[in-house]
Amino acid sequence: MATPATFRIWRGNAAGGAFQDYTTSVEEGMVVLDAVHRIQAQQAPDLAVRWNCKAGKCGSCSAEINGMPSLMCMTRLSAIDLNMPVIVEPMHAFPVIRDLVTDVSWNFQAKKMIKQFKPRPPDAADGTWRIQQADVERVQEFRKCIECFLCQDVCHVLREHNKHDEFIGPRLLVYAAALEMHPLDTEDRVSDLRHKHNIGYCNITTCCRQVCPESITITENAIIPLKERVVDRYFDPLKRLFRIL
Repeated sequence: MATPATFRIWRGNAAGGAFQDYTTSVEEGMVVLDAVHRIQAQQAPDLAVRWNCKAGKCGSCSAEINGMPSLMCMTRLSAIDLNMPVIVEPMHAFPVIRDLVTDVSWNFQAKKMIKQFKPRPPDAADGTWRIQQADVERVQEFRKCIECFLCQDVCHVLREHNKHDEFIGPRLLVYAAALEMHPLDTEDRVSDLRHKHNIGYCNITTCCRQVCPESITITENAIIPLKERVVDRYFDPLKRLFRIL
C-alpha cells in the first residue's frame, strides 16, 4: 500500500543552495534512493544524484539522511519515521558540485601520498612466500572498504576543522594499515603517519566505525594499532633510551 512521504532535499551548488520539499508516494521495501529516483522522475528531472549499483557495494550514493552519513541505497524507509520530513543532503566534508553530488577527488589525491606496497624478497626459489594464516586474515577486513567515504564525512577533523591539507582521515588510515600490517610489506610509514598524515589528530571517537556500511572495525583494528606504532617509536621512554645507547 502506497503512503505519502515528504523528502526535504538540499538543492544547489558550490555557490549556495537551500532545502526544497517534495512529497511522493512510497511502498513497502523502498529505500531512500528509490524515493529520490521517483522524485527525480516525476517532479525534479534536474535533481543531481550519484549512484551506480544500488546494492551497497559501489559507495556512490553517499549522502546525509536526517543528519547521519549513510548510503541512500541501504537506508530503508521502514526504518525512518515518515511522519516527519526525511532530510537528504550532500556530505558535509567535501565540496558540493550540485544538489546531492559532492567532489570526493581529494581522497584519491591524498591516497597517492601514502607509500606504496613494497614486498620483501621471495622466501623460496620458485618466487613464492611463506605466510602465517593469521597474518593473512588480519588485513582481509580492510579490503572490504567500498570507498563510500562516509567515515571521512563523519570525521570531525575533516568535517568541522577542514584539516584536509594535514590529515588523511579514517579511510586512508585503513588503507595505510592494510599496507603496514601486510605480512610481506617492508616499507616504513610510521614517520609519515606522525609528521605527514598527522594521525595524532584522531582522538578515537569511533564515529567512523559507526557509519561504515561494511562494518569494518576502523578504530580498534586499524587506527589504534597505527597509533601504537607511532607511540612505540617516538614516545616510549625505554625505546628512546635504547636508541640513544
